[in-house]
Amino acid sequence: MASTRKRRMFLALATVVAAGSGTVTAVAAQAASAGCRVDYAVTNQWQGGFGASVTVTNLGDAVNGWTLTWSYTAGQAVTQAWNATVTQSGAAVTARDAGYNGSLATGATASFGFNASWNNASNPTPASFALNGVTCTGAVSATPTPTRTSPTPTPTRTSPTPTPTSTTPVPPQATPTTPPAAYPNPGVVTGDTGVHDPSVVKTPSGGYILVHTGANISIKTSTDRTAWHNAGSAFPSGASWTLSYTGGSNQLWAPDISYHNGKYYMYYAASSFGSQNSAIFLATSSTGASGSWTNQGLIISTSSSNNYNAIDPNLVVDDQGRWWLDFGSFWTGIKMIPLDPATGKRSGTSVTSLAQRTGGTTAIEAPYIFKHGSYYYLWVSFDLCCQGASSTYRIMVGRSTSVTGPYADRNGTAMTAGGGTQILAGHGSIHGPGHEAVFADTDANVLVYHYYANSGASYLGINLLGYDSSGWPFVY
Repeated sequence: MASTRKRRMFLALATVVAAGSGTVTAVAAQAASAGCRVDYAVTNQWQGGFGASVTVTNLGDAVNGWTLTWSYTAGQAVTQAWNATVTQSGAAVTARDAGYNGSLATGATASFGFNASWNNASNPTPASFALNGVTCTGAVSATPTPTRTSPTPTPTRTSPTPTPTSTTPVPPQATPTTPPAAYPNPGVVTGDTGVHDPSVVKTPSGGYILVHTGANISIKTSTDRTAWHNAGSAFPSGASWTLSYTGGSNQLWAPDISYHNGKYYMYYAASSFGSQNSAIFLATSSTGASGSWTNQGLIISTSSSNNYNAIDPNLVVDDQGRWWLDFGSFWTGIKMIPLDPATGKRSGTSVTSLAQRTGGTTAIEAPYIFKHGSYYYLWVSFDLCCQGASSTYRIMVGRSTSVTGPYADRNGTAMTAGGGTQILAGHGSIHGPGHEAVFADTDANVLVYHYYANSGASYLGINLLGYDSSGWPFVY
C-alpha cells in the first residue's frame, strides 16, 4: 500500500548511540543463528548528549522480526530513537524492529538511529551486541570523532536571529525577493536536534516549543530558535486512547502545535505503518509543557473503507476566524474538514479535497496551510519519506485566495491534478527534506522540516522564507 512506503521510519527505530569522549566508534556486530554484523557509529556529540546510528546486517538465516540488545557501562541513556523502538532498563538497552523493517533475509540490513545523554566524562562503546538473543561476532572498528557539535551540516548562511532579550523593538529585516542560485543548507541549530515531523509555535513570552513524532509525542524547547533542548513528552503517563489505532505502540505521529485563545492546541495522529486504521486527536494545554496536555478526544478517523487516510493534521484559522483541519497521506491525497472554534472539534460532515498526485503515484502528504499576503499557501511533501539517506521527500507548494481552494502551482496546474511548485529537495548531504511547517517570526517567515543525514538519522532543518516579485516563496 502506498502509505506503507511512507511513514514513519522515524517511528520505531531507536538509535543506539554511544561515543567515546574523543572517538566515534563503529561496532561490527553479531547475528541471528549463524552470525550478524552491527555497525554502530556516534554521528555527533554535544554537551550532555550524543547521537548515533546503527546498521544491523543479518549474516545468518532469514528472520521475521528482530531484537538487538546491548549494555552501557557509563550511565548513558537513550532519549529518542527513530526507525526502531528502543527501551532501556538500567544499563540494558533493547531495540526492536519497527514492523516495516522486521524481515531480514540473509545478507539484508536494517538501520536506525537515536539520541542519548551522557556524563561527558566517559562514553565507552558497548562491548557486544546480540541479535535475537545470539551474540554477534563482527569486528570492531573506529572512525574519527565528528568535528562539529551539531547534527546539522555546516550552513551556508548565518544562524537565525535570536529573539531579542530586551524590550526595545527590533526592525524586521527586509524580506529578499531574489532566490539563491542553489538550495541552501539548513541554518545553524544546536543541542537536541534529532527530530521527525516537526511543528513549532512561538510562545507569548518569545520562546519556542517544538513537538514531533515520538513516544507519546516528543517536546523540545528553545529560547532563541537555535539551541534546542529535550523537554519530555506530551503524555508521560501514556495515551491509552490511541492504542487501538497504533497496535499498542506509544509512537504518535506528526503533531501540529499552535496557540489560540490563551492556550496551546495540538492535533496529532495515531496509526501504524501502512494502515488506514488511523485517527487524529486533539489535546490542549495552558503551558505546552510535558504532562500538562489534556486529551480533548477524537477529531476524525479512517478505515479501509475510506479512500483517504487520517494522519498529518494541520489547523488553519482563516481571515474570517473560521477553523479548518487539513490532513492526509497517499491514497486520494490531502483533505480538509471544518472545525468548531469553540471546541476545536469537527463541525459537520463535509470533506473537501485539496491536493492529489497523478501519473501513477499517490505519494503526497504532510499538508500545512499558511497565509501570506493575499494568498493561502498549501505546503505538501511529495514522494517517499522514511528511507533514511535514500528518502526522496521534497517540499512543494501551491496557493489560493480561498482557504478551501482550489490550489494551483506556479504554472497554473491544479494541485488536485498533481500540481505543485518545488521549494526544497535533497542536495549534497541533505536527503529527503519534508514534513514541513511554517510560522511567522520577527525576522521572517520560518520554514521548519526534517531531513536525513548520510548516516540515515533525521534532524531538524530551519530556514527562512523569501517571496519573489510574483509572491512565490523560496528558501534562503
